Amino acid sequence: MSTSLNGKKIAFLATDGVEQVELTEPREALEKAGATVELISIKDGSIDGYNHLEKADSFKVDHQVSDVSYNDYDALVLPGGVANPDELRQDEAAVAFARNFIEAGKPVAAICHGPWLLVEADVVRHRTLTSFPSIKTDITNAGGNWVDKEVCYDAPLITSRKPDDLKAFSDKIIEVVGG
Repeated sequence: MSTSLNGKKIAFLATDGVEQVELTEPREALEKAGATVELISIKDGSIDGYNHLEKADSFKVDHQVSDVSYNDYDALVLPGGVANPDELRQDEAAVAFARNFIEAGKPVAAICHGPWLLVEADVVRHRTLTSFPSIKTDITNAGGNWVDKEVCYDAPLITSRKPDDLKAFSDKIIEVVGG
């Protein structure tokens, strides 16, 4: 893909328990396309990635979510894992950060269980999205239209189901942010 993201700044919002590959693969693709990527979290220091239920690598946090604004970024990426979005959705600053992107019409990309944060932010109503199948009911109960697709785009929302969808997910983020 030849789309350039030079000059674009993208926030990844995650905490301990993030599905590592859902953090690393899109991040690498976006950086390769020229974007500046920052890891935002609800805590300082570093967060622990997981390969499903096994602890993997640690990742340095660039900023706490309470110290940044959606105005500082062109897009937001919400990687999954089960523990990560479940923890984020309990943090008011994280919920507001995600909601502000949607309300401003800025791209938000969420994969796997990542849309849980969007459910909490009350921004899925009347939108079509996908996710890991186990949160389909949460999305539909929040007024969203759940579909079983590799990648779904309902502006400004980009969603995918699982790690197998990462290439399509990353490509769609680059297309939308670079568009």
